[in-house]
Amino acid sequence: METLAEIKGLTKSYGKTLAVNNMNLIIPRGKIIGLLGPNGSGKTTLIKMMNGLLTPTAGSISINGCAPGITTKARIAYLPERTYLQDGMRVCDIVDYFSDFYKDFNRNTAFTMLQSLNISFTARLKTLSKGTKEKVQLILVMSRNADLYILDEPIAGVDPAARDYILKTIISNYNENASILLSTHLISDIENVLDEVIFIRDGQVMAHLTVDQIREEYGRSVDSYFREVFAC
Repeated sequence: METLAEIKGLTKSYGKTLAVNNMNLIIPRGKIIGLLGPNGSGKTTLIKMMNGLLTPTAGSISINGCAPGITTKARIAYLPERTYLQDGMRVCDIVDYFSDFYKDFNRNTAFTMLQSLNISFTARLKTLSKGTKEKVQLILVMSRNADLYILDEPIAGVDPAARDYILKTIISNYNENASILLSTHLISDIENVLDEVIFIRDGQVMAHLTVDQIREEYGRSVDSYFREVFAC
């Protein structure tokens, strides 16, 4: 199995607090991987370091053989937990911006997905609901032909009726050589699309398992196994 990203001895501290503590992890190509853990477990800190938004205190991150920087940012499609788009912009202007900024951005894919959700191309973000804004942002991210998609809580702000569409969008808009790292608390809603899961707590990897392992060896769903692991 080909390695897409490798993390060795990764540590991030804030004073005496260790947000990520000597973490070791390998992310293979061609997988949809759930990044799961309770609040404060280090998920978002890990994601920000992988995207070059935070500098590790110690250890290393390698993505396609490169440390986080200009090269990796061109190959990572990142969906942060909070919307970063400007409210005054129109949807079509944002599509133009992404098209200019990212060489791997597919305008036709973006407009097709926007149309399927009945999101007006000329609408300004400030006129859209919070859930619709998050749909727009997800569409922008999934319209790229990236190597690694990192999605931080992609379905937290949308209604249950839209979640199936969003998950279908996620799994149908990446190539077999790419991987998706998906952080969420809504495990039962996404476990059917996952290939693997990474459980973290206190900034450390507790387990990295395939979904089939959890179901076959432990006889549980990912959600029930998660509840059992983090019960104490």
